[in-house]
Order: sequence, then C-alpha cells, then structure tokens
Amino acid sequence: MFVSSQKASSGVIIKISLGCVSESQFRDVIGKIHAEIERRQNHKLKSAERATTIKEIYTPLHQHVYHLQESFLAPELLQMIKYCASSDATMEGLMKLIQTEAAPRVFRFPVFRKEFCNDLIEELEHFEQSDAPKGRPNTMNNYGILLNELGFDESFITPLREVYLRPLTALLYSDCGGSCLDSHKAFVVKYAMREDLELCYHYDNAEVTLNVSLGKDFTEGNLFFGDMRQVPLSETECVEVEHHVTEGLLHRGQHMHGALPISSGTRWNLIIWMRASCERNKLCPMCGKKPTLVESYGFSDGFTMDPDDDTSRNVSCSLT
Repeated sequence: MFVSSQKASSGVIIKISLGCVSESQFRDVIGKIHAEIERRQNHKLKSAERATTIKEIYTPLHQHVYHLQESFLAPELLQMIKYCASSDATMEGLMKLIQTEAAPRVFRFPVFRKEFCNDLIEELEHFEQSDAPKGRPNTMNNYGILLNELGFDESFITPLREVYLRPLTALLYSDCGGSCLDSHKAFVVKYAMREDLELCYHYDNAEVTLNVSLGKDFTEGNLFFGDMRQVPLSETECVEVEHHVTEGLLHRGQHMHGALPISSGTRWNLIIWMRASCERNKLCPMCGKKPTLVESYGFSDGFTMDPDDDTSRNVSCSLT
C-alpha cells in the first residue's frame, strides 16, 4: 500500500491512499498494464488483418464517398485554398477568410457540404450494422470507425490532407510542423445515448488536428479548450466552443481539449490527426522524449527513420 502523509490545519496527520490497498488490486493493475502493452504491440498487425477482411466481405452503400471530390467541399474552404495558392498569401490575409477564431489558435470554418455529410453518415451506419470486423478508433473512444480499415486513406484522407488542408496549416501552424505534415491517422467517433456521451480532457497524438462535426441530430455536446499540455491545470481556464454540423475545428494537437456530454440524439465526428515527421523525430509528442524507433505498419505514428528513405517511414516510438 502506498500512502501520502499530509498534515491538516488542526495538526492531525491524514493518510491518503495513492495506490493499491491489497495484493489482488496490485495484480489486477499489473495484468491490465501487460494487456495494454500487448494490445499496442499487436495493434498495427490486427488493424491490417481487419482491413483485408473488410475489403473481402463488405459491400459499400455509397461507393462515391470513398473518393474525394471538390463537390463534397464547402465553398468557403475552396475559397480559402484558392487564396493560399496565391503568391502573396499571408496568415493575416487567410484569417480574414476564416469564419472565426473559436479559442486561441483554434479556427472554425465550413469543411463539407451537408449533402456529403448525410451520405457519409449513411455509409458509416451501414458499415456499423454489417458483420465486418471493427476496431476501436482510439484508446479513449469506444464507438467509431478507423477510416484506413474501411478504405478511405488513399483516395480521400490523403488528398484532403495534402491538397486542401496543408496549404492552410502551412500558414496557420508553421511553428509546429504545419508546412510539412506528411502522414495522418483518421477515424470517426460516435456519441449517442447509452453509448459514449462525452470525451474527457486530453491532447492528441498529432501536430495538427481537424475535427469535423458530421451530424446527425443532437443537442449540447460542445467542445472545450484549455491551454497547451505543458501549462499546469491550476493556471488554465477553459473556453467552451460550439461545434456546428459541416464545420471543422482546426487546432494544435498538443492543445488540451475535451467534449461535453450530448443530452439527446447521435453525433458523428470526423477526426484527422495530422503528423509531421520532421517534428516528432526530434521529440515524441506523447512521451516528451527523443523517440527510440521500432518498425511498424502503414503510416504508424508518423515517425521516420530517414526522411530521404521512404522504405523506412513505418515506425513507432517504442517509449509510448
């Protein structure tokens, strides 16, 4: 048993438990730690196996949503991209086109048209109801879909990142890898009654994150943002941010944030964690140390052994 002795104002010594109070609790914690280590070690391989099975047995409802088209995108986003392509584009000029700065360096603007959001949700629900294997989107959300397993990476998420998002992030987040985002992890999360209602305070395994509200009908469930992860909680004040359907919130991955509970309905959100290997090769954003790299699959966690060698880009930080 581990305790911390604290002296109250009355002079009485108070012992507060900081750990296990029995041998069985200790064994239970150790067992969970070993299970999580094994899950992380096998995650990429299991995900690749699920993707192969999905491709073999799943028949999409809306095949067109798997291939990015400009007709899916909001006119406001296309206007911003057109501006970024000009030779005299500046961050100040781009800020005039962005709908709002919802919190410090958190930018809100339309991303998709409503018709596309409706079709995408129908496709996601169709997949959800199928017999195809499904993995959890991340360690915090229990309900959702990994989009690489469903086949969205090559023809949708990658061009969205490279053609339409990186021009924005290059101007808005040049200080944290926004101009050299070269990989991603994309998934959708689902909030519904009797399922996940909210998401606690956290930061992302990303240099820059895009969070798009797809719908459906729901009430409440706003996001909230604090400060960067390095700022002590005692010095942080949170700002509540409304999240409207079709709109995206673009923010730094290390910016602490969370989602308040919905009170009715169902909400789907598209999340893209965008990574810059040139940044995370120097310092892992999760463990805060220089990464020790091990081989992995796919984009993995966005590290590279050698930026000039594409064959060695599939690596993870062994410390996380």
